[in-house]
Amino acid sequence: MRPWKRLVALVLTVGAGAGAITAFAVAPAIAGSTSSTPTIKLMSTSKGKILSSKGFVVYMFTHDKKNQNSCMQINGCKSIWPAVTSAGMPKAGPGVKKSLLGTIKIAGGKHQVTYAGHALYRYSFDTKGSTSYIGVSEFGGRWFALNAAGKSVK
Repeated sequence: MRPWKRLVALVLTVGAGAGAITAFAVAPAIAGSTSSTPTIKLMSTSKGKILSSKGFVVYMFTHDKKNQNSCMQINGCKSIWPAVTSAGMPKAGPGVKKSLLGTIKIAGGKHQVTYAGHALYRYSFDTKGSTSYIGVSEFGGRWFALNAAGKSVK
């Protein structure tokens, strides 16, 4: 059995024993951050061309300062908005400026992908290609997409 399937089975077993299963308990374990070396690409949407990884929009958080992840210090934030992490230097897809890509070190020795100094995140309950969460106000800031120039897309 694959490790993530074991985790889901464990969550379901524990949840069933507690009398309730919530999507919150299962979704972040599946939709979390990447652990390999992601490729940041441009995705065409109704909001224009925005940054993505594996078909999912990547977000910046207005509460962050340059090259900083403040989400990790806010209770519950990192489970809803997991960091896009990388085992090495992230790759730039066509139209993405390699010079704007970078990483910052975050808790647990992981490296979070940055673009133009913005720490990048995923939304745990997002679906591929969806732009529904752009502009969401949560955890003391707003969550925006980014364009190839590193400017926020609202």
